[in-house]
Amino acid sequence: MIPEPRRAPAAAGTGEGTPPARAAADDTAALLSMRGGAVAHGRRTVWRDLDLDVAPGEFLAVLGPNGAGKTSLLRTLLGRQPLSEGTLSVLGEPAHRANRYVGYIPQQASLSAQAPVRARDLVRFGVEGHRFGPLRRHRADRERVDELLASVGATAYADAPVGELSGGERQRVRVAQALATDPRLLLCDEPLVSLDPHHQRAVTELIDARRRSHGTGIVFVTHEINPVLDLVDRVLYLAPGAHRTGTPEEVLTSASLSRLYGTHVDVVRVGGRVVVAGAYEEPAHHPGEPHPHHGVRR
Repeated sequence: MIPEPRRAPAAAGTGEGTPPARAAADDTAALLSMRGGAVAHGRRTVWRDLDLDVAPGEFLAVLGPNGAGKTSLLRTLLGRQPLSEGTLSVLGEPAHRANRYVGYIPQQASLSAQAPVRARDLVRFGVEGHRFGPLRRHRADRERVDELLASVGATAYADAPVGELSGGERQRVRVAQALATDPRLLLCDEPLVSLDPHHQRAVTELIDARRRSHGTGIVFVTHEINPVLDLVDRVLYLAPGAHRTGTPEEVLTSASLSRLYGTHVDVVRVGGRVVVAGAYEEPAHHPGEPHPHHGVRR
């Protein structure tokens, strides 16, 4: 394994590297803190020796090829998968105890147009789903659902079956659902997949507006950095057997990624976009991760 570059310990709540400008105004404790974290699937260690902090209002992009452990990281932060080594706290609690204040936008799933679930139903699940006992309809909940749908521009199709919505419309509803519990930390698992550039920008602006207005920390898993490049404070790049955390300027360089992959990787900036070209040794597929593919995504 290529060792993680070591730096001097960072101040609490900032993580390593230069503290993000947007988070600098809030010097409270980190929303999540991991030390020496490792995740294994059977005999295969996906990643290890991971130290990670996310500050209030910080936008962290998680990059890397399929099979490198991005989904495993989110499952760990949600308390659905234990660390095999190290420690993790989310909002000062074990990960599974903090879920009331953690929003989650999952990968898009195919839904039948005949499915009876409406857009407002998905958001209502987010509003009511944290409660114990039978669900009851309350006027305040209905008003909250309407407010959330309006906040993401989804009022016009609030009563439409989710299966009839376009990818962009569905992701707006997913954002509203994730915001239903007023999260302090928002986890996003490939929320831009299958969206055209217009809808990619619309979804990222909704997420960014939340962190700016409420200081919500964002952990944003993506294969494509360019739609969020101007929003990102730091990048966690997971590669087979290695990782690197820092600002986009520190991590997304030919020298940095070549070191991570153990082979030459070219990183070129063209017209404000980052283009990565190279190859890596394809890791084995394991449960909880998408099936690997060849080539470094751009």
